[in-house]
Amino acid sequence: MLSYCIRCVMPSTKPDLYIDEQGVCNACRAYESRKNVDWISRKNELTSILEKYRSKDGGWDCVVPVSGGKDSTFQVIRVLQLGLNPLCVTSSTCDLSQIGRENIENLKRLGVDHMEFSPNPKVRSKLNRIGLTEVGDIAWPEHVGIFTIPVRAAVQFKIPLIIWGENSQNEYGGPAAAAENNVLSRRWLEEFGGLLGLRVSDLSDAYGISKRDLLLYQYPSDEELQSVGVTGLFLGHYLQWDGLSNLLISQAHGFKSFSGPVEGSMVNYENLDNHQHGIHDYFKFLKFGFSRATDIACLHVRRDRITREDALSIVKERDGKFPWTYLGKSLADILMPLEMTVDEFITLCDRFTNKRIFKCDASGALIKDREGNLEKVNYDNQ
Repeated sequence: MLSYCIRCVMPSTKPDLYIDEQGVCNACRAYESRKNVDWISRKNELTSILEKYRSKDGGWDCVVPVSGGKDSTFQVIRVLQLGLNPLCVTSSTCDLSQIGRENIENLKRLGVDHMEFSPNPKVRSKLNRIGLTEVGDIAWPEHVGIFTIPVRAAVQFKIPLIIWGENSQNEYGGPAAAAENNVLSRRWLEEFGGLLGLRVSDLSDAYGISKRDLLLYQYPSDEELQSVGVTGLFLGHYLQWDGLSNLLISQAHGFKSFSGPVEGSMVNYENLDNHQHGIHDYFKFLKFGFSRATDIACLHVRRDRITREDALSIVKERDGKFPWTYLGKSLADILMPLEMTVDEFITLCDRFTNKRIFKCDASGALIKDREGNLEKVNYDNQ
């Protein structure tokens, strides 16, 4: 049986989640501890650190990795308010949506220098297929590139400071050492940066992809990092981080939301840039029994915006639906660059589904409704 945090609706199957003897998960405990943080002191600490890295010759003060989403738009707004001159770096998504493009262009209009890296799309499609079939993550190359490309840019342009947004291990739970870590190290990338055990160095020999085509997915060497002194900090460690307030501030500066709740989600303002997000979130549901609606519902429950009962209802209604479309694009069209049919995709889905957390018939086959949706064995501690 799945067990759930008694405060939010996160299941125990989430990687790195720990539910204590009182039935409360470490993500809720981490948020609870924020009330004890001296945020004025943290902001003063941030100001002091930034002064050390401010360019002495009028150049770029920092690299800010950006997707154009609400959080990275907020990051840029705050960095500019802090008086910095950032180089904003985008690692392009695998299947950029129209609204994603519009939000990137809006971010640039905030008044920043911007660099967008778009890896070879033919290689990217191969990596999408490898990531999906090998580790159940179609967005594997994107998740790796988010961390490697901005760091490579920092090395290339000799900019020692990278300013990231939130530390996901703090916001969503994780090992205590990672939750307290306010800088991004090579070790952090290897443990939490989306590799999922599939190392970039293995791809060339195993799949015949040339090493030069994998350059953007390779993290710089320790020697390269040390030669520039590249370090990173999480803005969310120094400033109170909240996705909804980030949204409101970003909307006031031109950020666009979707026309309605995004498929598989409960809101219209997250994961708007990539048509493949629906597949990524669905595989998380198949493997762990929760997805995007659960993630967002838990954030709002912790902030007392919705009740746990409301969250349960929303999750049962919205979470883990079969991704026939995403942001209006059909599954067949999304899979086309991967040279994969919908039937092949469904077979792959069944291979990655954790049958211990979904209902099966007497023969052990997964039970699905007319739309191909699965049903969990339980949605709460009952």
